[in-house]
Amino acid sequence: MRRKFKRKKRGPVVSKKVTVDGIKFASGLEAYMYRALKKAKIKSHYEKRTFELIPSFEFNNSSYERQSNGKGDMVDRGNKRILPIKYTPDFEGTNFIIECKGRANESFPIRWKLFKKHVAENYPNIRLFKPQKQNECDEVINLIKHG
Repeated sequence: MRRKFKRKKRGPVVSKKVTVDGIKFASGLEAYMYRALKKAKIKSHYEKRTFELIPSFEFNNSSYERQSNGKGDMVDRGNKRILPIKYTPDFEGTNFIIECKGRANESFPIRWKLFKKHVAENYPNIRLFKPQKQNECDEVINLIKHG
């Protein structure tokens, strides 16, 4: 007898939204980091500001391609304004920025590198932290307090 089994859905990972103290966090890891910062009495702001990593520009050439989702026909999608690349970190304090990232999507690594370049060039005294698990959030708290 053959067994039938369900296949897991493939595609982007969707984080569970969590609300704490009236703040809607994009993931449980962000909520955990918020609680850890609050418990340690470390002042920070959640998604305080967005950094523009690459400004928008006019693309005045032809560019034959399908829609970004791979659907539709190949048509000229050039001759238009290209939107900027922006980045909004999760938490920002006076001398640190924290990005909680459990499972990154495929665009995150390049955006993170661009953000690190932006920080290095414009904010030399800022320390970056990228915890991916709860115990790493706890380690971030110790590094901020004692490091």
